[in-house]
Amino acid sequence: MSEQDYVDTIDNNDNNSNDNHNDDEYEKVCFVCHRPESVAGKMINLPNNMCVCNDCMQKSFDAMNNMNFGGAIDYSQLMNMPGVQFLNIDDMSQQISKQQRVKKKKEGEKATPLVDIHNLPAPHKIKASLDEYVVGQEYAKKVMSVAVYNHYKRVATDSMDDIEIEKSNMLMIGPTGSGKTYLVKTLARILDVPLAITDATSLTEAGYIGDDIESVVSKLLAAADNDVEKAEQGIIFIDEIDKIAKKKNASQRDVSGESVQQGMLKLLEGSEVEVPVGANSKNAMVPLTTVNTKNILFICGGAFPDLDGIIKERLTKQSAIGFGADLKDKYDHDKKILEKVTTEDLRNFGMIPEFLGRLPVVFTLQGLTEDMYVKILEEPKNAILKQYQKLLALDEVKLDFTEGALRAIAKKAMEKDTGARALRAIIEEFMLDIMYEIPKDDSIGQVTITQEYIENTGGPIITLRGQEVPRLESQA
Repeated sequence: MSEQDYVDTIDNNDNNSNDNHNDDEYEKVCFVCHRPESVAGKMINLPNNMCVCNDCMQKSFDAMNNMNFGGAIDYSQLMNMPGVQFLNIDDMSQQISKQQRVKKKKEGEKATPLVDIHNLPAPHKIKASLDEYVVGQEYAKKVMSVAVYNHYKRVATDSMDDIEIEKSNMLMIGPTGSGKTYLVKTLARILDVPLAITDATSLTEAGYIGDDIESVVSKLLAAADNDVEKAEQGIIFIDEIDKIAKKKNASQRDVSGESVQQGMLKLLEGSEVEVPVGANSKNAMVPLTTVNTKNILFICGGAFPDLDGIIKERLTKQSAIGFGADLKDKYDHDKKILEKVTTEDLRNFGMIPEFLGRLPVVFTLQGLTEDMYVKILEEPKNAILKQYQKLLALDEVKLDFTEGALRAIAKKAMEKDTGARALRAIIEEFMLDIMYEIPKDDSIGQVTITQEYIENTGGPIITLRGQEVPRLESQA
């Protein structure tokens, strides 16, 4: 053997040992019934890194014995194994991916909380961190900070005394583009806990086409790298929750509305559920594992269109004729009408009372104003303008915006009425030519975006390197 061959052999052995070490962190999975070791019991190791549980091995031996004594193989025994739909020998040679394998639980050790109670940031610190990324929505940030702080104190002190603190699941209501998803993403990043963001529109009652209700927990498990202990302390954000409202005057079975709300009750309250690993449906040929949702924080969000009409109807129900009576159109132009929402309004919208009872913290987000749009453009840590300034700075070009330009962008965004998402679409449109033309000319040192350029009545101010920068009264 040459020296190079010897080195290659040593390297291969090292890689194999590293793979085996990594495999030790995950549970073994039966190649026949796809049950994990924690469910099926001790596995029998076969060549080619295959594992088979005792039940499947015994059924295989019984089938072979029947054949030896002159009888035909009873394939029904193999087909009746739990989880087996079709037995294919070629499939058994394929290794089960780590996406479908669960990390082993540490025996004899209590689950350590992800967020240490001594290092848990106070509500005002959580809100200060949210302020760096999210503009406005002061009340929503305050409510979320307190609710999350109390929740993780509850997780950290679980079963320390006789007083059991209940979960503070949240329901946030706000128009599209007001920052619901962004708030939750920022919150999970601050606390460094697993986060799963899912959409309620794809959920259906078990057995129908669509995602099973338990798939929301399955996504959290995947975000926690299939570590059940980490997943059991994570956050699940269910967006578009208003889409599972009870359908009015529905003559057929409501499999994607009220049925989904009822199916989610056990998840929200806290129970042990079997979830598929690496798939969205229990019918898939993947292992199932048990996850306890007692310490999982559920945050539901939705735009709830036409909810303002239900609130106005309730507020003006008692309007009467006379000088002191409330007018019918009193609340037509009230921008803060959603803040007056009650549980009764949400029930009239189509949410069942049992579902609302498991979401004790209800708060609203305001629609964005022109001033808020301007702040969103330039104040957050990763503001859109800062992103473009960074892109042009890599070409050694400075990018500036006048105050008038920012106001013009904000007005266009308000006309689109799609929230903060409209800002990127508008900026992408007028920055296209600039991003295309600037790299052509190395002599350009600065670009100033003006109100006239945004309104298509003029162009940007181009300054060459070494020239004096023009002074504009309204330059931002």
